[in-house]
Amino acid sequence: MKENLPKMYRNKITKSINNIQKVYSSIYDNNNDYKYSSVSIDKKIDDIFRASDYVYKADVVIVTDSDTIKRRIVARNKNNIITIDNEYIPISIIRDMKSITKFKKDICGKKIAIIGAGVSNIPLLSYFSDLGANVTLFDKKELSDDVKDIINKYSISFYTGDNYLDKCSGFDYIFRSPSFLPTNKVLVDEEKRGAIVTTEIEQVIKMAPAKIIGVTGSKGKTTTTTIINEILKGLGYRTFLGGNIGIPLFTEIEDMKKDDIIVLELSSFQLMGMRVSPNVSVVTNISPDHLDIHSSYNEYIDAKKSIFKNQSKDDYLILNKDDDIVKEFSIEAKGKIIYFGNEYIKDSFVLEDEYITYNKKKIIDTNKLKLRGYHNYINICAALNAISVLIELPLDKLEDIVKDINSVPHRLEFVRELNGVRWYNDSASTTPDKALAGINAFHEDIVLIAGGYDKNIDYNVMAKPILDKVSKLILFGDTKNKIYNAVMDLSKVTGKSINIYVLDTLEEVVEAAFQVSEAGEVVLFSPASASFDMFKNAYQRGDKFRELVKNL
Repeated sequence: MKENLPKMYRNKITKSINNIQKVYSSIYDNNNDYKYSSVSIDKKIDDIFRASDYVYKADVVIVTDSDTIKRRIVARNKNNIITIDNEYIPISIIRDMKSITKFKKDICGKKIAIIGAGVSNIPLLSYFSDLGANVTLFDKKELSDDVKDIINKYSISFYTGDNYLDKCSGFDYIFRSPSFLPTNKVLVDEEKRGAIVTTEIEQVIKMAPAKIIGVTGSKGKTTTTTIINEILKGLGYRTFLGGNIGIPLFTEIEDMKKDDIIVLELSSFQLMGMRVSPNVSVVTNISPDHLDIHSSYNEYIDAKKSIFKNQSKDDYLILNKDDDIVKEFSIEAKGKIIYFGNEYIKDSFVLEDEYITYNKKKIIDTNKLKLRGYHNYINICAALNAISVLIELPLDKLEDIVKDINSVPHRLEFVRELNGVRWYNDSASTTPDKALAGINAFHEDIVLIAGGYDKNIDYNVMAKPILDKVSKLILFGDTKNKIYNAVMDLSKVTGKSINIYVLDTLEEVVEAAFQVSEAGEVVLFSPASASFDMFKNAYQRGDKFRELVKNL
């Protein structure tokens, strides 16, 4: 939706632009690199202010002060002039019109609907209430005690149950939860009526003064986002981590500075319908996902494209050259494109054999990293390319920074090294294919801990990789006999055998792994099964594993 500047300001600014032409020319008479034209200013003025949520520093600064507009001329270089359709327009919009300060003033007295009492929306309840807005919460599920406490404190209206959206009409703003897609008829009708339908993360991208790196993809986006954040912190930058991970950032905007860097993991649900894009956008890969919520695979792909569709020509799009779908995104890109992958690409961080290289120079020896696996090395390439367009990277220091970065919790997470044995928590591997990715991440002999809740999955696919790469197999949980039988059946055919231990509890398997593992081996907790036989979820299971290992 186009955001037009009020007509009063447009008229005054248009007049100001026309009036300063002579002054502008006199300043730059001797500089042929600049040009200025007042042609079609009226037609372009809305396009200028559509992007007014960015701070532009240019030759003419127009400062808003209450209801008046003052202008002053300042000398700047050509790199700070706004370019629209190859026409240099010497105008700067100070962020007052779309700043968080202005937003806070405007929100007072407005009717705000918040759909979904999820992590990103909960802080908005008290935030908007404190600003004097009339807030109403809608959620199909029963509200948690923490949310009820906020509702009672501010006397917030709320609706739950099957018909919870019946009263969702007549609002000025609607903040939807990511999984409540903008294609929902209620949102479509309200937007047609004039409501602003948005999300917490969209407003962060619009209003935050800092540069923003956004990451999306079907796999690897959490890890890549985490790697970017950790490298930036290692280089001394102040970062804000948000989106699908980290914390809700909207209420943190006032604490952000222009030299900070925001790092966002963005899901298809968050991206769908978004009218802004990050300064730097990364797409790791695309494969079918969330098709139980999206109406089609094409809708899912189109949602992912929103991460770059609203970029300008000065922004950057970082694409995986080895992914056929992602590679095609370049056709629709507006910003500058940088590819990454597993072969040489000029001026790009890529994976070549066991090294991450830049223009054929070996930068990082992957054998020295805590992060393991081909997929993680490609994620590091994506991360380095994303950072490199914002800052100059010290190539000689990158290995020291990256080597100590751990994986995302429960995804090949390095826990500790004890007696020459490295322990990894891969509890998020809840299916055989995910466990196989973990097994293939190591060239060392593996002591594999597997088993858990039975989802009626076939485990025969695991038998050969286990016999080829695992030195000892320790099983527990409901699927222990399935995995045992799959391995033993193939063992009888091939003649290969390994030591297998079948136990009952996580405590027992950790102790067994400690007793049978040898220096130089890896203990990998990659269950290949869900956790519901013993734990609330895979994260609780992984937390318990980590605790047991650290107490050895």
